[in-house]
Amino acid sequence: MHPSGHSNDPLHGLTLEKIVTHLVESYGWEQLGQHIRINCFISNPSIQSSLKFLRKTPWARTKVEDFYKYSLRKKLLK
Repeated sequence: MHPSGHSNDPLHGLTLEKIVTHLVESYGWEQLGQHIRINCFISNPSIQSSLKFLRKTPWARTKVEDFYKYSLRKKLLK
């Protein structure tokens, strides 16, 4: 925890839905499916079906969260 009381974790306070929505708005389903090779982003994707899959599949959720953090870092470097 940061001394000011704020977490250094970029995922702090974010819901999985906000993360997925941000990624879809930033990359689109097709590009997202190329970056994260999981079916819920490739085959007939939707926010709701992706959330359902990610909530019960820890390894896939980790990939999405890691890619979200990567996309934030990439944005900061621009």
